[in-house]
Amino acid sequence: MNAVPRIRCAIYTRKSSEEGLEMEFNSLDAQREACEAYILSQKASGWTALPTRHDDGGFSGGTLERPALKRLLSDIENGQVDIVVVYKIDRLSRSLMDFTKLVEVFDRHNVTFVSITQSFNTTTSMGRLTLNILLSFAQFEREVIGERIRDKFAASRKRGMWMGGCPPYGYDVDNRKLVVNAWEAKIVRGIFEAFVRTGSNLEVVRELRAANVTAKSWKTLAGRERQGRSIDAQYVHRILTNRVYLGEAVHKGKSYPGEHKAIIDLPIWEDAHRILACAPQVRRNLTRNRHPALLRGLVRCGCCGSAMTPSSSTIRARGQSYSYYVCIKALREGREACAIRSMPAGELEAAVLFQIQSAFKAPELIAMTGKYLAAKDEQAAAMKIGERETLVRNELKNFDALWSQLFLLEQRKLLAELLDHIEVAEDGVKLHLKKNGLTRLIMEAEHGTGNLRHSSAA
Repeated sequence: MNAVPRIRCAIYTRKSSEEGLEMEFNSLDAQREACEAYILSQKASGWTALPTRHDDGGFSGGTLERPALKRLLSDIENGQVDIVVVYKIDRLSRSLMDFTKLVEVFDRHNVTFVSITQSFNTTTSMGRLTLNILLSFAQFEREVIGERIRDKFAASRKRGMWMGGCPPYGYDVDNRKLVVNAWEAKIVRGIFEAFVRTGSNLEVVRELRAANVTAKSWKTLAGRERQGRSIDAQYVHRILTNRVYLGEAVHKGKSYPGEHKAIIDLPIWEDAHRILACAPQVRRNLTRNRHPALLRGLVRCGCCGSAMTPSSSTIRARGQSYSYYVCIKALREGREACAIRSMPAGELEAAVLFQIQSAFKAPELIAMTGKYLAAKDEQAAAMKIGERETLVRNELKNFDALWSQLFLLEQRKLLAELLDHIEVAEDGVKLHLKKNGLTRLIMEAEHGTGNLRHSSAA
């Protein structure tokens, strides 16, 4: 009598939520027990349940990023499984696309998939058709559940309920509700008062840092610690504009009365927002640059890597305006955040132009540019090396004479074509030229279409 071949069956179970998993006999155990009973009914055919458990508790069927599923796929890849047994098809996946990927893995390793409540065989065309129909309904059910959750979330917010996430500074979460944290609430009130007094986010940041105050530290429902980071101007702005401090709940731009207590009184909220409303115009007045920002968008801070933006200040008593390029990190976090901080615009622009003029006279740059020019232009390639370098030298000599004739926008465009960026460091200014940028300008000038030749003709 021929022995019945042993067919190794791996049981996979899944539950979307963690609710009830702490019970002695939970949903995962019930699924496994039903699958084991089915496998036992096929004992005559050689079916044997493998002892390894593949249980995913608290994982959605809409993703393949599940630890037990990954272990199951690894066992399949290693040739340790013949049949995958589940209670229902959506325990393995609720996504048609993801399930198609799983079926491809099964087929590649001659593994059969069996759902004990939905009988079909994935190795046949009819089984695949049935599978696709069932998966389509499973995916539809998942999308309907998602819509229900979104509707429930919106309805809960309209009732003023807290719906999770990082609690706002000034509040803690107790029994899924926001409760006032007395110490943090005092700081929030101090932030509003300091902003009304100074009208500056940065001044508020300086005061908070001087008091060693950091952003909110909190613990997730899963028990993970989230440490508060250093406070910056954007964090202060979020506090100043968060209507939760008025005792309101906001959903998609609309405010509703919240279940929690307010921290900020309406008068000081309105005072702060009158300042915020005029702040953009005030900033424009303070930073309006009467000196043309020639290097706008090109300057970077060599200390922290941030961009440097044009700015200016005016001494009213003298009627004098001073222009600078200021490190954005210093603007956001205060002057102490960056060693460079700012650079006088006139000095920086003069240094950049001087370095460009000096570079144009360098023999190695002329030779390199001539070489690039020959590779890009047929007329230049036909010239002798000396003639080609003379052409380059003559075009570069025109730079000094033509620069002053260019409008500001033309000067900016010319520098943008030449320079990748300008690095301002404590030990000086460094130019980073664009590869072939100079060659391209000379080719355009030689053919009468470039900035230099076009401007001279004008």
